[in-house]
Amino acid sequence: MRKLTYRLLTRLPTKYVTSGLILIVILFIYGILGSHYIMGLNFVDSVYYAVITMATVGYGDYTPTTGIQKIFATTLALAGVALLAYVFNIILTNFQERMSKYSKGARKMRAIENMDDYYILCGYGRVGKVVFEELTQRNQNIILFEKNEEIVENIEESSSVVIIPKDATEDNLIAKLAGDKCRSVIISTGDDVTNLFIVLTIRESNPDAWIVSRASKEENYSRLRKAGADKIVSPELIGGKDLYIQSTKPHILKITVRHTIDEIYDEFKVISKYGCNLENIQYHIPGIETPLTRKINTMDIKDGRDFTKYLEDNPDQKKAIENLYTLVNNCHSHIISGPDRATFEKLVEELEKNIEIVGINLSKNEIVKLTKKNIK
Repeated sequence: MRKLTYRLLTRLPTKYVTSGLILIVILFIYGILGSHYIMGLNFVDSVYYAVITMATVGYGDYTPTTGIQKIFATTLALAGVALLAYVFNIILTNFQERMSKYSKGARKMRAIENMDDYYILCGYGRVGKVVFEELTQRNQNIILFEKNEEIVENIEESSSVVIIPKDATEDNLIAKLAGDKCRSVIISTGDDVTNLFIVLTIRESNPDAWIVSRASKEENYSRLRKAGADKIVSPELIGGKDLYIQSTKPHILKITVRHTIDEIYDEFKVISKYGCNLENIQYHIPGIETPLTRKINTMDIKDGRDFTKYLEDNPDQKKAIENLYTLVNNCHSHIISGPDRATFEKLVEELEKNIEIVGINLSKNEIVKLTKKNIK
């Protein structure tokens, strides 16, 4: 019932206001003609009598006496009241709706202005939902464009989540939002043409924006690339989670270190201190190109304390990890996501004071050469 009422309130004004005004004009003409031919008034007095009767003012200076005159005056008055009430109600409803939309829009824009930075996500379908969950798990600020309000009606807006219930291609709002505070624009609609148009809209005014677009068809990769997309992803191949990872590429750090198991917590404190997220750890076994990867996905210092306590309470598990560290000669890499490059520079600078950093963003070949030296 709530949805039905909302639809009626939003659609009636634009559809019926014009017809209501036309009916008033027709009734006014009926009133003038009736006043002239039935009441026997001249043209000016007919206009006057039609107006005061339709408005139910009735000064009493012209009084119907015959039966036909009384019927005419009654029908004119009743129809006038009904039509005027109808039109004014429609206009008022339209005004209230527009004011409500304006108020909601103003609140949303204030929330966006208060965000230090944010991700823009276009589309909340099967893929967009996965990306949205990945972003919320990492406590990221999100601006979600989704034209189908029913899809997002269960999403609770907050200081970190703002929903724009409109098509991102309708106007230049998305281009305005994809400025300096925008970390990345993730376009996940299922229509490649729509994705292409969004990319063009953003790139036209934001040459430095980082844009990741979904592509449903392989032949559209080149079109999206030419339009200005930095990354093109086919979720059918890699999934929504990798769409998020690709979007954060400018803010992903791979840091290769060498330290013992006793220094794990100290390292984690530094990572957590700068608001970064430890995505996973890669253990580089000497002579083997593909590392042993362990998913971590945490930025909570409590997880680090719990892990340290777990090792203290479980000596067998601690011994197993010590053996792993011995196998890789204490050399492993951390994949860290963070807010920006400046934060990474501070993080690396502080880590260097406590542990040995072997390299930053080393390639597979560089790490293989490094581990081969360790064998010797």
